[in-house]
Formats: sequence, structure tokens, C-alpha cells
Amino acid sequence: MKKMSLSVGLTAILVLFVAVTLLNNSYLNPYRLDLTENKVYSLSQGSKNILDKIDEPVHLYFFFSDKTSEGLTQIRSYAERVKNLLEEYELYSKGKLKLHIIDPEPFSEEEDKAAEFGLTAAPVGGLGENLYFGLGGRNALDAQEIIAFFDPNKEEFLEYDISKLLQNLIEPNSIKVSIITDLPIAGEPQQPMNPMMMQQQRPQPWVFFEQLRQMYEVEMVASDAESLPADTDVLMLINPAELSDELAYSIDQYIINDGSVLAFVDPHAEQQMNPMMAANSSNIALSEFLAAWGLEFESDNIVLDSMSALEIRMPSGGVGKHLAYLGLPNQMINKSDPVTSQLESINGASFGVLSAKEDASASIEVLLSSSENAGLTSSAVYSTLSDPKTLFNHYQSTGEQYQLALRVTGEVNSRFKDDESKQQNGYKSRSTQANIIVIADTDLLADRFWVQKSNFFGQTVASAFANNGDLVANAVENLGGSNDLISIRARGKFTRPFIKVKEIEVAAEAKFRTQEQQLQARLQETESQLAQLQNQQGEGGALVITPEQEAAINNFIQEKLSIRKALRNVQHQLNQDIERLGTQLKFANIIVAPLLLTFLLWLFSLAFKRKKLA
Repeated sequence: MKKMSLSVGLTAILVLFVAVTLLNNSYLNPYRLDLTENKVYSLSQGSKNILDKIDEPVHLYFFFSDKTSEGLTQIRSYAERVKNLLEEYELYSKGKLKLHIIDPEPFSEEEDKAAEFGLTAAPVGGLGENLYFGLGGRNALDAQEIIAFFDPNKEEFLEYDISKLLQNLIEPNSIKVSIITDLPIAGEPQQPMNPMMMQQQRPQPWVFFEQLRQMYEVEMVASDAESLPADTDVLMLINPAELSDELAYSIDQYIINDGSVLAFVDPHAEQQMNPMMAANSSNIALSEFLAAWGLEFESDNIVLDSMSALEIRMPSGGVGKHLAYLGLPNQMINKSDPVTSQLESINGASFGVLSAKEDASASIEVLLSSSENAGLTSSAVYSTLSDPKTLFNHYQSTGEQYQLALRVTGEVNSRFKDDESKQQNGYKSRSTQANIIVIADTDLLADRFWVQKSNFFGQTVASAFANNGDLVANAVENLGGSNDLISIRARGKFTRPFIKVKEIEVAAEAKFRTQEQQLQARLQETESQLAQLQNQQGEGGALVITPEQEAAINNFIQEKLSIRKALRNVQHQLNQDIERLGTQLKFANIIVAPLLLTFLLWLFSLAFKRKKLA
């Protein structure tokens, strides 16, 4: 009877398990609980807003070489996270987004499809096999976008990249960039050329400008125009000296109506065609805009930094550091913002200083900064220097990191808020969704600071040695997206470090490092004394050792062996605490947790029986 009851119970448990599994897969699959700290398995509100805009079905094709990736644990783990996140997109879309998971096996139609999308085929193994790990998307008009390969190093921006792909499929319109500047970026001079220069080669477009024209629709706007183009997606303001009143008002209302701006200001624009303009580029045209955005710009100061100073050929001959020519390394670039996250170096000259005003209501984030060894010099003094070596006479580190580029989002005021005479019909005084990036240098746009040009079969080829062009392109792409896309930030890595283990490692090293150093010192002293005794020689070169010396040598040898054993024990102890923690975790997971769960179930069953008997 007991055996029958046991078998019936086990059968009932099995049936209940299958029923619960079917119920979960059929009805509860859309409902999930994300308990991770950074919600890496959940969609941000920006991504949800993008999915809500889908009118016609969009198909996503996730290609991952399952068999080829066997043994690549990190890639497979990341692929599982990508798949889970894509499934979240599909679930939230309620049928408007169709996800297809494809394993492109070698020489299959699926592999041909991956190649058709243009995904990266990463060679793995010694048999010429290719690993595909990318995403292709198509909308109802057969327009397509891809992520060629999911780079685990960009894990923090996984959601951003997927949402950007969807944004491009849902709203595939090209970004329109309007540019206002006095710099000769388009290759044509902004003023009549001197007749003596007519025989010289005409100025060429700057490389960053050529790249923008290849990727986006670009229109130059004169500083005396009456308004901005109506279809402007991103406005670039590159240190204009003057703006007409009508254009200034048009720019102001464009920003207040949630327009996106990439602005460059400079205390000393070295690329100006007119040297007097370079020396006096005080940003009068943009100063009032900056104040309305909640920013302060020190136009009379230039940042000097010995830590990031670039080496140049000096006018007096030889090579030396130019304290105002800065090469910002990885550590001075914000790695948590999509615009700058993948940049490694930015080169520029005569940077100014940006800061947030005390009454600023917008959210302000630092994108580029100096090192803590930076100092300041007057822009008036800088403009009169002929030899960069003399900058060392004006340099003194303040121990402060200066802000060289800022992102402004949220609430900003109109420049004409207190000027009723300029407020026309439809005037708005405040924006709550401003998207502005301000960079305190224009020289970083110049070719000589980030590209090297060479002639290749009659064609000019530009090879980048810094990420200046990437900075501009990333900013335009980011600002040209919707507010939903811009709002998506890094969500944190899926892989979490063992913080407790790291703390134990640090504590263990601090505890045993002193002992190890003492033992090493004793070992060196013992080996030195042993060598002196063994090198003692008598007359004729024969080695003469007294019984006392022989006993001392034996003692030194024994002590040497003892010290080496103690060193091995110290090194073993460095890992002992970590191993102990691992054992404790295994014990807790394998024994304690199941016992605790069993005990709780037993208590629950007792309570159930008592209730039934009552």
C-alpha cells in the first residue's frame, strides 16, 4: 500500500511538473521578472517607444553559428544574452516584430543568407570554418540594416545598437545636417581670394566634412541667412563670429522646439584663414546661447597639459612638447556615453574650458576632460607666442581636471527669454528635451590633427591616426536619432565581477606581502653569506674550510631550504582564503540550500495536514 502511494505520488508530481511547464510556456512566457542590478534583460522606455512606432511588420534575423562556436564559452554566453534580449523585443512588440533565429551551418542556404546580409564571417579553428554572430533586419519596403558582428567589448551598448537598427528600419529617412561656420571646411574660402593666390592650389574640403557629405545630407548655411532649413535634423555651429538677428532667433526656436545641436567654440581658432580672427575668436555669437543652455565658457583661457601634450617639430628645430596641443587618451574620454564610448584618442589645440552654471536646470555630462596635471594660460598671451617652448614659462599645474566637452540634455531656456521685442508669434521660452553637445575646440576638426594624407595612384587617401572624425560622426548620428534612441544609455555588463573574491585577494596580498618581502630579504642575505664562505680559498688556490665554516655552510643551506619552503607556504596562503570562500559557496549551494528548501516544504506539509485534520 505504501509502495503504491509512493508511485502515485511520484506520478502526480511528474504530471504536475509537465502541466506547470506547459502553462508557463503557453500563458506565462510574456511575463518575466528581471532581478539583475542593471536590468540587463529588460527593455528601457526608449526602446519600448521605438517598438510602439512600428506600423508594418519588421523581420529580424539573428545569425549565430551554434556548432562552430562549441568551446567558445564567452561567445556562447554572450550569444545567449543577445537572443534573450531580442526575444524581449519580440514579446513587447506583440507580433509586429518577427524574430528568426538561424544557425548558418557551413555550405548551407542559411550561410548564404548571412553572406547576403553582409554579416562578418569570423574564421575559427584550423579547418577554415566561419563563425557568424550578427543581426539582419528588413522592413516592409525591403530596406535592410545589419549589425555585422556582436562585439562582446560593446556589451554595455547592446540595447542601444539593436534599438538604433530598429529606428533606422522604422524611420529610414536620411539625417539632414545644417552647418554654420566661418572656417573654410568646405574647401572654398569664405572671403575673396588675394589675386596673388589665384595660381595656387584651391583649398580642399576638410576630411571630416567630406565624410559627413558621404553619410548624410549636408547644407551650408550663411551666417547672414534669415532662417534655418526647415528639415534640419542636426545643427552644427562651428565657432561662427556673427549671426544675423533673424538667424539667431531661428536657431533659438529650433533648439527650444527640441532640435539637436553640435556646437564647437574656441578661445583661439588656429585654422581661421584670417589670423586676426583666430586671435580674437571670443565666440560672441554663441556666448548668449551657451548661457541660456546653463553653460559657462572661459574664452580668455587656454588649457595647457603636460600629461597629454603632443610632440611637434619646433620652429627652432628639433622635436618637443607643445603644452597647448593635446592628445586626449582613453582615460580622459567618457566611456559611458554612446558618442565617446569606443574612442581611443582625440587630438586638438588650444582647448577652452567649459563648466555648468550654478543655476543650470539641464542634465550636464562630461565627454572630454584634461588630466589633473593641467593648467591655464591667457588666450591673449598665447596668441603672441612664436615658440611653443615658452609656454613652459606660463605653465603651472592647478591639480584640476578641466572640462573640454559637455553633453546638455533636458531643460534649457530661450536666449530671448528676457527680450520681449524679439519674441514673435509662436515663440516658446523653454525646452524640456534639449539635445546639445558642446566641444571647446574647433582645431580638432582640422586634418593635420587626426589624418595623414597620401597619394595612391592619383587619389588622395586619408589615414586616421586619431578618432576626431569618429567623434563628429558619432555625435551627428546620435543627435540625429529620436529622443527615444538618445535616451538609451549603457545598461551595464552581463558578466559581473566577483567583488567579494577581489576584496579577499586584496586583503590576502596585504596580509602576506610583507612576510614574503622579509623572507626574500633573508634569502638574499643567506645566499650572499653562503657564497662568501664557499669562495674562501687557501694558498695555491686550494679551498680551505674549517670545521666551524663547514658547520656554518650547512646551517646556511638548511636555512635557505627553510626560507624557500616558507615562501612557498606564503604563496599558497595567498589563494587559501579564495579557495575557502569557494568551498563555502559550494557547500551553501549544494547542501544548505536544498536542506533549507526541504525543511520549508516539510513545515508547509505539516501545516497543510493540520489544517486538513481540523
